Amino acid sequence: MNMLTFSMLTLALLGLLASQRERAAPNPKIISESPFTVVGISARTTNAQEISGRGVIGTMWQRFMGEQLLEKIPNRADSNILALYTSYESDANGAYTFVLGAKVTSAKTIPSGMIAVKIPAGKYFVLTTDRGPTDKVVPEAWARIWSLSKSQLGGKRAYKIDFELYGPHAADPQNAQVQIYVGIK
Repeated sequence: MNMLTFSMLTLALLGLLASQRERAAPNPKIISESPFTVVGISARTTNAQEISGRGVIGTMWQRFMGEQLLEKIPNRADSNILALYTSYESDANGAYTFVLGAKVTSAKTIPSGMIAVKIPAGKYFVLTTDRGPTDKVVPEAWARIWSLSKSQLGGKRAYKIDFELYGPHAADPQNAQVQIYVGIK
């Protein structure tokens, strides 16, 4: 399944959540994250745009992987890929900026066509997906997250920064495990 289909599935599941009853996530934790910087490619989008098939997330994943952009990011802190949802206009219904990149130790050199995003210190609800195909486990995890109450999340969603961490356990997209960080107040 390509990344466009993956993104569409993710957002379609989000749309179905209104009719689902709340259930607890199987392995959540609340953490405080120190500030860090991410360098990568970005585009502005909305959930409605992504669901409609006119989204940019799938195309960005294809470009990022196809052009091996991770290798072109200087001063990478590690080999993880980060998918950021930031600069929210309002909430899940407003526009946001999607950034696909990597954590860096320095943003002094930013490749052409990329941006640097400073992630402030913050509190996050963290959920680790089940192990399986990314196009299945990531949308299922987001569906769980979207169905949780404020108390189950450990606070109200901040709509500042949310991100997915594709680390060593996500190297095989058919048998991946991804961590999802949701900013909370």
